[in-house]
Amino acid sequence: MPAIMISFVIPVFNEADSLALLHDEILAQVPATGQAYEILFVDDGSTDASWAAIRELRVRNPHVRGLRFRRNFGKAAALSAGFGAAKGDIIMTLDADLQDDPIEIPNFLAALAQNKEVVSGWKRTRHDPWHKVLPSRVFNGLVSWLTGVKLHDHNCGFKCYKAEVFKEVRLYGEMHRFIPVLAAARGFRVGEIEVNHRSRRFGSSKYGVRRFIKGFLDLLTVKFLTGYGQRPAHVLGGFGIVCFMLGLIGMSYLAATWVLNALEIMPSPPLHQRALTSYSLGGVLLGAQMMTIGFLAEMMTAYLVREQDHYSVAERLDEGT
Repeated sequence: MPAIMISFVIPVFNEADSLALLHDEILAQVPATGQAYEILFVDDGSTDASWAAIRELRVRNPHVRGLRFRRNFGKAAALSAGFGAAKGDIIMTLDADLQDDPIEIPNFLAALAQNKEVVSGWKRTRHDPWHKVLPSRVFNGLVSWLTGVKLHDHNCGFKCYKAEVFKEVRLYGEMHRFIPVLAAARGFRVGEIEVNHRSRRFGSSKYGVRRFIKGFLDLLTVKFLTGYGQRPAHVLGGFGIVCFMLGLIGMSYLAATWVLNALEIMPSPPLHQRALTSYSLGGVLLGAQMMTIGFLAEMMTAYLVREQDHYSVAERLDEGT
């Protein structure tokens, strides 16, 4: 079988001290793969000597490539740029802080060969503070429950993909942690392996509490995109119809009581003094607005779907094949 090139895509942000060690550890595992390789470092606007370290590694090893951003654009942007520049048929991502152990590289490739297009790492034993581990586990459980993609560690940056995944999955914002979810929504097969997680040796973590707040908001976006991306009116319009009908029932009841009160059959307080009036009117208005938004979203989707298909083709049989 011909060798398949592996592209190691590594986002870098102020990790100058660890890059040479990471490079050497990757090189120690490459012979076991029996495949050609490239190491692509993406400097996400580092303010230390990270780019100088990448240039030095390039001198030592022609298989090293580098991209440098003008400023810090975020990990998703760095990964997206790396995926676009990668030349390999297999793409592996890992962090530059040495917490991801390159000794797992052959294990990822073995798992990928078992009829999978995406293999995610699972840091069963984590060497991080509890205030990072506990929220992460809650978040991972929530993602698995809402999306149906059962992974123990969606946040793990140590992953392996077939390059064809990124012909269909687009990254923006902070969506990099949801690549397996987005890939599964397109029909790609997702797997998971346990990986060794090491303590940080240099620098400090780039993530804080804000990461989980942003992650939760991104999770809601991913849930909507994967569940209703091609039919937004089903959720927006459905919610609108429920609100509108409840409001309409309330308004009908109030109209009936007003008539009965006017005929002195059933005395009742004036409409402006009844809370149900406000609730019913609010339900009618909210329902009408949500249905309108759903119709507008459907019009936008119908226009945008011309630019990107909402299905994924695994193989083709054409004339001459």
